Amino acid sequence: MQKTIEEIQEMQPVVMKRLQGAYEKDRLAHAYLFEGPAGAGKKEITHFFVKLLLCETPRENVPCETCRSCQLYNSGNHPSIVFIEPDGQNIKIDQIRDLILTMNKTGLNAGRKIYVIQEADRMNNSSANALLKFLEEPEMNVTAILLTDRLNAIMTTIRSRCQLVSFQPLSRPKLMEKLIAEGMTASMAATVSMLTQSAEEAVELSSDEHFAQARKIVLKLVEVAGTNVHEALLMIQGEWLPFFKEKEDAERGLDMLLFAYRDIATVKAGLETVRTYPDMEEIWKQMALQRSFSVLSKQLQAILQAKQQLPRNMNRTLLMEQLMLNLQEG
Repeated sequence: MQKTIEEIQEMQPVVMKRLQGAYEKDRLAHAYLFEGPAGAGKKEITHFFVKLLLCETPRENVPCETCRSCQLYNSGNHPSIVFIEPDGQNIKIDQIRDLILTMNKTGLNAGRKIYVIQEADRMNNSSANALLKFLEEPEMNVTAILLTDRLNAIMTTIRSRCQLVSFQPLSRPKLMEKLIAEGMTASMAATVSMLTQSAEEAVELSSDEHFAQARKIVLKLVEVAGTNVHEALLMIQGEWLPFFKEKEDAERGLDMLLFAYRDIATVKAGLETVRTYPDMEEIWKQMALQRSFSVLSKQLQAILQAKQQLPRNMNRTLLMEQLMLNLQEG
């Protein structure tokens, strides 16, 4: 669903102000590099900006949506715009050669011509070098827009030929709003938005069976650890360790455990923040009543300490058993 101008401005107010200001003052660069995390609005703002640059009757630095150019763009048939994306793993040299050929054609269409390279970090050496030559000798009426989630993977010489436009990660409330609008449950949106700032990764996590199971195990352990240390130790052996086998999984498991105890602490303090596990609110209230702030502080410290020790390749069974005992003592 196409976003309204207000929604786009809300996503990246600084970026929008900068691009609209450059358009208004007619200080447009010949090449832009849009960089920032996935889901930060790079594609939405690219569509807005391209449409604005091509619009025949813009109003207050916003495309009119009704002129022939806007209609052609919206139908995906505008002759003055070329989109390039990876063909398989990479953007190949032939794609860049075809692009340059198209941009150099005279009489193709009067006025500005634009090309957009999506996932520009996936150009291989030969395609990047071919593009570089084209960027070094810019055509007057050609505008380039390169998009990347990985700025460091873009050749330095290409970066220096483009005007860098940095996109900030979406705030957690904005990300949650986006995820819920796309059909995710509020409780899952609350959890995944604590683990990633990328909307794409958040959607992937929420539809991953492994992640759903991880969430269940973490929440079960929190409840068990609060009542019976022996049961908690059995659960570590029987469920936690077999499930969180990989180091990356173990790190995420401890993060999720930390967020659960942080939820309990915010409930105890009466803070109106969005919980990581809003579906556990009633249980968190009971657990908050049974613990002092001092105990919760020690429990949070114990999890942070376990997180620090995890990369040191110490015995993971011992690490988790010690953590359970520390949570009990806390």
